[in-house]
Amino acid sequence: MSTLHQLREGLNEAWGSLREGWQRLYRRAANAITRFTPGSKGGDDDQGREIAIRSSGWGLLAAEVFDDDDKIVVRLEAPGMHKQDFDIQVLDQYLVVRGEKQVERERSEGRYHVTECAYGSFERAIPLPEEVESAKAKASYKKGVLRVELPKSAASRRRTIHVDVG
Repeated sequence: MSTLHQLREGLNEAWGSLREGWQRLYRRAANAITRFTPGSKGGDDDQGREIAIRSSGWGLLAAEVFDDDDKIVVRLEAPGMHKQDFDIQVLDQYLVVRGEKQVERERSEGRYHVTECAYGSFERAIPLPEEVESAKAKASYKKGVLRVELPKSAASRRRTIHVDVG
């Protein structure tokens, strides 16, 4: 086998492994990657709007879904917001969370000190594993984590059946 052939085979193998790794990463993170777009609350001045536009793009809103006997609990990391900044809906089999981060910045004179954060509006659709009663849902927001409890519909609740063995 020639050296060129061995090199080509090695490169093909490395490329295939890299591609497979990226595909696996994409599948695991695809639902958490969220697009932030410049929001209407980007700032009152040109500098605030410029910060909002620069910080728009893709970001990560990590979520956890817990399924227990009578309810589904969704926890979504969304730091730097207030509870009134969220719009939460259940559409089909998805929990849809929309929100908008506010423009905040810090500034100092003399030996400048500037702080900028990510801003913009977002929408995240989280698939629900069971049918829920959306009218009975409860949500809370503490320390940057949105928690939504969704009671399961009667048909989706797990039932325990006791069988006498004789």
